[in-house]
Amino acid sequence: MNEELSAFFDVPVGTMMLAIAFPAILLPTPNRLITNRWITIQQWLIQLIMKQLLSIHNTKGLSWSLMLITLTLFIGLTNLLGLLPYSFAPTTQLTVNLSMAIPLWTGTVVLGFRYKTKMSLAHLLPQGTPTFLIPMIIIIETISLLIRPVTLAVRLTANITAGHLLIHLTGTATLTLLSIHSTTITVTFVTVILLTILELAVALIQAYVFALLISLYLHESA
Repeated sequence: MNEELSAFFDVPVGTMMLAIAFPAILLPTPNRLITNRWITIQQWLIQLIMKQLLSIHNTKGLSWSLMLITLTLFIGLTNLLGLLPYSFAPTTQLTVNLSMAIPLWTGTVVLGFRYKTKMSLAHLLPQGTPTFLIPMIIIIETISLLIRPVTLAVRLTANITAGHLLIHLTGTATLTLLSIHSTTITVTFVTVILLTILELAVALIQAYVFALLISLYLHESA
């Protein structure tokens, strides 16, 4: 059991690169005037997500729409990829999520200090703070700003990994109980199905939450 769990996290680099490139295959670019149903549903979902992510932005914020929708689709599809048999979700690796979170967070900080310098500095010291608490509040707010990319990456990694591990352990228990009791295996099998449905929702929600937080950080910065 321990060897199986360790193998769950030990993924070759080549496999990870293929898994990262796989979502692009699922999103074909329409090259015809009249599209099929899959392309129509794809465009409708993209418009719906963009409307939600950009509702807080002004006209200037519309320039980030391509980045935000690409980020949402990439994370969502890679999350769902891990639910396929004999597949792997790159978002279960903290390094992959940090490689997305750190550059995006750095960009929001740079934009904030470039276009809203006073407001960005003001966030480090809330209005009405007592004088004797000013040094401590500045340190706390600075730390909270610096750990934003870590929280983004850890949240995504923990949610996706926990769901996949739970399905893996429940599926292993189902195979183990296969020859013991029919009632028990029925309950565990139904549990696996319910967990899979739950993980489908979690995969999509976590992609939306990640992109939404980046959108909020951009709204604060520019």
